[in-house]
Amino acid sequence: MTAVEIDGRRLVLTNLDKVLYPATGLTKAGVIDYAARIAPVLLPHLEERALTLVRCPDGVEGERFFEKRCPPRRPDWIRTGGDQGNCLVDEPAALVWLANLAALELHTLQGRVDDPDRPLGVVFDLDPGAPADVRDCCRVALELREILDQLGLRAVAKTSGGKGLHLFVPLHTDVTNDDTKRFALAVGQLLAHRDPESVVVAMAREQRTGKVFVDWSQNDRNKTTIAPYSLRALPRPTVSTPVTWDEIARASAADDSSVLRFEPPDVLDRVARIGDLFGDALRTRQELPRLP
Repeated sequence: MTAVEIDGRRLVLTNLDKVLYPATGLTKAGVIDYAARIAPVLLPHLEERALTLVRCPDGVEGERFFEKRCPPRRPDWIRTGGDQGNCLVDEPAALVWLANLAALELHTLQGRVDDPDRPLGVVFDLDPGAPADVRDCCRVALELREILDQLGLRAVAKTSGGKGLHLFVPLHTDVTNDDTKRFALAVGQLLAHRDPESVVVAMAREQRTGKVFVDWSQNDRNKTTIAPYSLRALPRPTVSTPVTWDEIARASAADDSSVLRFEPPDVLDRVARIGDLFGDALRTRQELPRLP
C-alpha cells in the first residue's frame, strides 16, 4: 500500500504492480498515473454527470462488471447523485480513487444530474459491422458532417476507443431526450437512404454486417456514452480520443485499419500539444432544428 496526498485529499493506493493490460504490461500504477495527468481535460466533461463504471479488478482478461451505484466504501468527499446514487467526479483525487478501484471505463448519461431530462447535445455513435472498420465510420462521419453543416450545426468528434467513432452536436439549450433521439434517427435514416450499401439504422445485428450502424438510440435518457479521454477495457489500453475533422478525412482514405487508435502516451502528448479538441462540446450553444 502507498499513501498519497492530492490537493489535500489523502488516498491509500493498493496493488500498484498489478498488471491490468497484459498485452502491453500496463499496471495499475500506470493507469493511476494516466488518470492523474489527464484530469485537467477530462474533469470538465464529467462535471455534474452521473457515472457508470466498468471495473476490472483483475485486469482486462479477468472478470469485469458495470457499476452504477457509487461504491459504499468511499471517502466522505466523494459526491454522489443521479437516480442510482452514481459517483460524481469533480477533482483529480476522485479520478485517482476510481483508477485505484480499476474503474477503467467512465460512461456518462446525456444530461446533468440536476436536469437529467435535458440532454446536453445529440450523440451519433457510428459502429462498424465487420468487415467494415473505423475508416468506413470516418467516411460516414464526413457525410453526416455535411448534413449538419447544411442545418447550421457544428459537431465535435472522438474515437470510441474501440472500433467506432462518436460525433457530438452540442446544444446546451432547451431540448428533451425525445427531441435529440428523433433528430438522430432522422439524420441516420437520411444517411441510410442516400447510401444503403454502407449505412444502417436498424437495431437488428444481422442487418449490420459490412455496414456502419448509426446508433441513434444513444440519445435515450438512460443510455450512457464513454467519456472523452476514458480508457477502454480492451486487450490494449486504447482511449476514447477527440480528433479533428482533418484527421477523420485522412483516416477515411488510409490503407491501415489501425488509424485513429490512441493509447495513454499518445493522448497525453496530443493534449500537451493541442489541448482539448472536445472543448467545444462544453461551450457551444445551438438550437436543434424542429422536425415536422
